[in-house]
Amino acid sequence: MAKSAPEAILIAAEILAKYEPVIGLEVHVQLLTKTKIFCGCSTRFGDPPNTNVCPVCLGLPGTLPVLNKRAVEMAMRASLALNCTIRERSRFARKNYFYPDLPKGYQISQYELPLATGGWLEIEVAGARKRIGITRLHLEEDAAKNLHEGFSQSATKAYIDYNRCGTPLVEIVSEPDIRSPEEAYAYLTALRQIMLYTGVSDCNMEEGSLRCDANVSVRLRGAQEFGTKVEVKNLNSFRFLQKALEYEIERHIGVLESGGRLSQETRLWNQAEGHTVSMRSKERAHDYRYFPEPDLLPVHIGAAWRDEVLRSLPELPEAKRARFISSYGITPYDAEVLTNTRALADYFEAVVKAGAPAKAAANWMQTELLRRLKDSGKEIEASPVAPQALAELVKLVESGQITGNVGKKVFATMFESGRSAAEIVAAEGLGAQVSASAIEQAAREVIAKNPENIAKFKAGNEGVFKFFVGQVMRATRGQANPQAVNDILKRLLSETK
Repeated sequence: MAKSAPEAILIAAEILAKYEPVIGLEVHVQLLTKTKIFCGCSTRFGDPPNTNVCPVCLGLPGTLPVLNKRAVEMAMRASLALNCTIRERSRFARKNYFYPDLPKGYQISQYELPLATGGWLEIEVAGARKRIGITRLHLEEDAAKNLHEGFSQSATKAYIDYNRCGTPLVEIVSEPDIRSPEEAYAYLTALRQIMLYTGVSDCNMEEGSLRCDANVSVRLRGAQEFGTKVEVKNLNSFRFLQKALEYEIERHIGVLESGGRLSQETRLWNQAEGHTVSMRSKERAHDYRYFPEPDLLPVHIGAAWRDEVLRSLPELPEAKRARFISSYGITPYDAEVLTNTRALADYFEAVVKAGAPAKAAANWMQTELLRRLKDSGKEIEASPVAPQALAELVKLVESGQITGNVGKKVFATMFESGRSAAEIVAAEGLGAQVSASAIEQAAREVIAKNPENIAKFKAGNEGVFKFFVGQVMRATRGQANPQAVNDILKRLLSETK
């Protein structure tokens, strides 16, 4: 399906419209525990290779796993936040396959009796809301990490770091309800946000805390049966997920349109070359020879424990957005931005609690604070400007004691120095000290110099008024009260013949 000519793009678009993608995601989330799921080894990232290991996670003969209760609690938090039903009884199984990163020759996971089932997550794409079903959420241990580059003999040998082996994971399997790469992106974004809000995981994709595999097929629009499914692995970023799905959808349609047949297989995304490559034929459940883990008892979760975990959940993003809109009167867009992380939402509420008007606080956070944090590579938790300090600045501007332009300069100094707004304003004499008579004198001079713009204003071009305001503010070096400038200009312009 060449795209070198506009005709090819047009034809491809028409052909694409005949088909409907069907996508399901399998997301592996590393739980934020201090120790591994079946032993006491540390889960700390970045330690020297093969230092956080013991006979249990190395699978040495005679060792027995012991389940980490904290991992179960975190998995329960994730399940409840995703509207899943936690099963009273679940159990572990052995998933058998042979690969160097699996020291026991099997992975301890859950199969027939998972921890939780039947959940859902709502997403929004192009202004439309959609519910994506979640088939199951189950616990399992992570494998080790294969290292293929960076060593003197990497051309002929692979190296293995077993530090990650045994790290607790939850696998979250969606229903095949996703119909576009954009929906897949939105689903993974919403899922990550919920995991962060609940404290279940840090979701650091660079460190492997969040990994995603995608199952994708296509079918003619209106058809009920699914097409041949392909699994795409190695999707370690949101952008790669979307690009890989776009590529696979077009590849599937191209094969079908040319009369070919698709194979059920596992493929890898090659970012450097911008396409997927075949890895192996797709395994089925019976290929893994699942059977119950004999060394672990079934997991029993009573109503009291479940309710205790439910009560510990924080306010989730969707509920927080709705509350911000109704309680603070901010726009849906502002609410979306300010609830992006739990820490950011807490910061906003602290600013408002300290006395700043909600709408003004939202504006200052988005236009000044978030921009400077991004430029400096800082997160909101490391902001040099505390919520109370920002509230003080906002109140100075809103009360007219300093202008908005002066406020921006003050904020820049606050961010760099950590000093308070009042201290900076007093030390540098930045208060709005221009008298009403001085503002009127400046306004008369601006009006006298711009007869053409007066004519435009009189003709109904109200946009010219901003020009006059800007000129007066410039003449007063930005220290005039903006409201006073507006009032005086309106009076003088109405008197002008």
